[in-house]
Amino acid sequence: MKRKVGGLMQIPGKKRRVPLPRILTLGFLVLILIGGLLLMLPLATRSGHTTPFIDAIFTATSATCITGLTTVNTAVHWSLFGQSVILALIEIGGLGFMTFSVLPFVLLKRRVDLTTRLLIKESLNFEKLADVSSVMKYVIGLSLAIQSLGAALLFIDFYPHYGFSRGLFMSIFHSVSAFCNAGFDLFGNSLESRPNDVYLLLVISALVIAGGLGFLVWRDLLLFNRRKRLSLHTKLALSTTGVLLAGGFVFFLLTEDNLAVLAPHVSTGNRLINTFFLAVTPRTAGLTTIPYSEISIAGILLTIVLMFIGGTPGSTAGGIKTTTLGLLTLQTWAVLCGNRDVEFGHRRFSDQNILRALMLVFISLTLVIVAGVILTATETIPTRYGLEYVIFEVISAFSTAGMTMGLTPHLTVIGKLIIMLLMFLGRVGIYTVMFTVLNASHPRKGYRYPAENVMLG
Repeated sequence: MKRKVGGLMQIPGKKRRVPLPRILTLGFLVLILIGGLLLMLPLATRSGHTTPFIDAIFTATSATCITGLTTVNTAVHWSLFGQSVILALIEIGGLGFMTFSVLPFVLLKRRVDLTTRLLIKESLNFEKLADVSSVMKYVIGLSLAIQSLGAALLFIDFYPHYGFSRGLFMSIFHSVSAFCNAGFDLFGNSLESRPNDVYLLLVISALVIAGGLGFLVWRDLLLFNRRKRLSLHTKLALSTTGVLLAGGFVFFLLTEDNLAVLAPHVSTGNRLINTFFLAVTPRTAGLTTIPYSEISIAGILLTIVLMFIGGTPGSTAGGIKTTTLGLLTLQTWAVLCGNRDVEFGHRRFSDQNILRALMLVFISLTLVIVAGVILTATETIPTRYGLEYVIFEVISAFSTAGMTMGLTPHLTVIGKLIIMLLMFLGRVGIYTVMFTVLNASHPRKGYRYPAENVMLG
């Protein structure tokens, strides 16, 4: 029998208390280890040879953290068994292993205990404990419904090319990968060979956007007819997402001249779809129809920014999240206008909310800079590239975007370890990992020092 005390899980008869974030962190580590060991089996490769431990663990980390960066070609290296292991890791990592742990309770209509609900709250980034019970059926049901619909739509496209059995597996794999914003593909070169398959690009784009919006946003939208209102979280998430999609599309349209590089074999209309796809996928989906070696420096920088921002909290996407960007933008505007409060949608944001957003961005930038400095020392940068070659990969890993300019397959062992750490931090969450490492459960001080200002700017 376990009891929950002050955010910790306590086992009667023992003094040791296990913080909930530590359980989540260790849970993901165990899942990665199991996945890595399965991928090391000769059965997991087409050649029948054992995959080196570092590459198997790297792939398991990338799949569990729904990133998509790989040191080996997913389509060529792994057998059907290996690809199935990757698919399972993507699904479990995308929806959260705690979600699957309560699936039997949901199916049997059994009550979920308090400790488990607290773990789900942490893993899915819910704000309120009450959200857990009411949202779980949406998380599971909606996810399966969207992925099933996506697989059915993709099967229409894949069946003529791959037959029934392979076409069905390809459909399920890419539907799950797109919805979970994982970035894994079984084509061998992302979607670079299919820029004219408009149907495929539109289905994948819809799945990516659906997965990146987040479960709380979808619940709000599904219940809108009954409630006649949207939460502040949903309003901010939808507004920021809309601006990023529209702004990214227009920017890429201008900087890449409507992807003129594809002009010899792709029509103008299809290039517009490809440009939209280019604006959708950097926000942690990791799929592309054009090599980034063909993208301008301006386009690469925009991609880096979009990857860093990512999707919505409580979704399968990574990054600092759309709500963080929206909140800090509103905060900046409020300061410039001399307003004391940060307001949006007839609501006011709390000071703690703003400070948390600032801390998230600061820590994220610090991690990216430190990792970038280390990789510039350990990795070889091709002469035709500059610092963006490393920064692109670092932010892609941290935001779980999974896009690459070609560095990942050639990483040194140190480089692979750095990228794995970034993927893990990006998926599990900075707060969760910091709590685990620092054990931030110490009692607050009962006093405060006098306030004093310093010069800024």
